[in-house]
Amino acid sequence: MGISLDGLVSGLDTTDLIDALMDVQAIPRTLLQNKIDDRGVVIKNLQSLNTSLQDLVAQAQKAAKPDVLAAFTASSSSDAVKVTAKPTAAPAATEVVVDRVATAQTVVTAARAAWPTDPPVLTITNAKGEHTEIRPGSTSIAEIARAINAAGAGVSASAIAAGKDADGAPLYRLQVSSSQTGSAGAFQIHAGDAAAVDAGTATDLAAEPGSAVITPAADAQVRLWAGTTAEQTLTSTTNTFADLLPGVDITVSRASADPVTVTVAADRNASAKTAGDFVARIAALLKGIDAGSKATVADAGGTTTLGVFTGDSTVRALRRAMGDAVQYPIDGVSPSTIGISIDKKGVLSFDSAAFTAALAKDPAEVQKVFTGIAERVQETADQYSDVHTGMLTARITGQESEVRGLEGQIDRWDLRLDQRRATLERTYARLETMLAQMNAQADYLTSQLDALAPSSKGDR
Repeated sequence: MGISLDGLVSGLDTTDLIDALMDVQAIPRTLLQNKIDDRGVVIKNLQSLNTSLQDLVAQAQKAAKPDVLAAFTASSSSDAVKVTAKPTAAPAATEVVVDRVATAQTVVTAARAAWPTDPPVLTITNAKGEHTEIRPGSTSIAEIARAINAAGAGVSASAIAAGKDADGAPLYRLQVSSSQTGSAGAFQIHAGDAAAVDAGTATDLAAEPGSAVITPAADAQVRLWAGTTAEQTLTSTTNTFADLLPGVDITVSRASADPVTVTVAADRNASAKTAGDFVARIAALLKGIDAGSKATVADAGGTTTLGVFTGDSTVRALRRAMGDAVQYPIDGVSPSTIGISIDKKGVLSFDSAAFTAALAKDPAEVQKVFTGIAERVQETADQYSDVHTGMLTARITGQESEVRGLEGQIDRWDLRLDQRRATLERTYARLETMLAQMNAQADYLTSQLDALAPSSKGDR
């Protein structure tokens, strides 16, 4: 803590005087702090660049996949058929006739006020012949529906109001529906236990008077090349036919007696967008490096401003390696032939029209060149940004180590400056003390001289 001695004896502004002396003493520390601040800015920008590189590694891994440019448009001549093309699809066209859609079985029992047997026992048998016995806690139709829903038999049930009987008691029907469409969801519901079902003595609730099968379990069915000797019938337990054509799924929503044309065509615009987006990420990275490496030369008498990456050999090598990865030929084919090029100023650009034209002419060649570029970009980005061996990572680590060393020097300077301030405060405190003593002595001598003065006059 500083000692305030201002004006005690000397009248000097001691605090300001000490502060001025300390400002001079602290110049080396200030220079160290400025250096730390400068290194902090460099580290922050290097870390941002490293993060961008790591993101680019992930993007390049996706871009290097052999089907990354596989994009297709799928269409149907009728809304009865929806077409979905996957990356493994190929241009194709065919006609299908939709005979029927997949349906889930629904059974409605006869109307009852309550279940006729107490306690009630029901058995549901699925398409595989597996039995599920259900023993509700009461004869209530609603309670029976809840018990069926809780049994996990692959069906759902509900009690539906069906008017009143002759005595005015409310009647209910038990409606039971399969949880899945198609023949795999077919079921039987009997009154009786599993043994009675196997013995043939249980009552088939769908066949008793007043009951009905509202919807049978049916598979969806379509026909290819209908009406020809090559006609082929396909079925599906759902309304989706997976890989009807290689990489092409169709989903039917209603029957259609007329043939429906299914068409799959290459979507070159979507492929160009995929390629363009990847190239744009690389271009943004290179642009950021260029902006950070630019030095602004001032006019005469001014100060030249250096970019945060100016003079950084690691960043300069990264810029050169990334540019080479994009522009060097792949198996003798220049990337510029598919619209990817770097001009004389080092600006990376993508020509969508040139890419689309090249894709139409030779899609396999375009895919090979694009994959090669993506693989080289991934290798370069990983070489610099790897968390363990990356050259840019090592550069960041080195800068951080230097900052820690400078911070240690600042800590020592802080201790030295504290000691120096304490020394100055003691020195000026002693000065005030000495001045006070000298003033006291002067006052004493003056008083003695004043005391001698009258005596000397009397002697004369």
